[in-house]
Amino acid sequence: MLLLAAGGHPGSARADGDPASDVLYAENVFLPQDASMSPNQQAQLGALLQAAQRSGYRIKVALIASPTDLGSVTPLWDQPRNYALFLGQELSLVYRGVLLVIMPNGFGLYGPGPVAAEQSALGGLHPPGAGGLGTAALTAVERLAAASGYRLAIPNGVVAPSSTAGSSDTLPWVAFAIGGALILVAWSASLRARPLQLGRRPISPS
Repeated sequence: MLLLAAGGHPGSARADGDPASDVLYAENVFLPQDASMSPNQQAQLGALLQAAQRSGYRIKVALIASPTDLGSVTPLWDQPRNYALFLGQELSLVYRGVLLVIMPNGFGLYGPGPVAAEQSALGGLHPPGAGGLGTAALTAVERLAAASGYRLAIPNGVVAPSSTAGSSDTLPWVAFAIGGALILVAWSASLRARPLQLGRRPISPS
């Protein structure tokens, strides 16, 4: 199951068993479920890549959290540079831009030209580990863009939609129901204190 990434058209699927190539054929990010990114980080990464695209900086990102994310090319696990080369060549017929691969043990880059400047930009980053792929992706994209002359900033305050967002719509109904119940209780108490005189007519004086 993929979170941010959605598959392309059926005709774009490839038969090599490499999930990232299928997704990145049409999308800008491959984000498997085991990448353990929070909803906020997912929203931030999506917004950052959209900002990069608007500015003219072309970049695709593949987060690889475990060997299973590589499909049939699991021998490339723990080899982010070799996998970036492999994946970049697969996508070269449809994409000409920077490809960033992030694994727990480091980063890999592929580009249509030399990527020495981009490699230097990532030189100070430590391997993200299994739980740090999201933070590493945000920082790496920002640094890579700056190395190519594009000033991007990691979006702040981006909140992904959540299932609790609709709960606020029920608050007026809850308040209405509580108010109605209180009115009924007060009316019942009033009846007990002053019972209605039913079926009795006033007697006129004779």
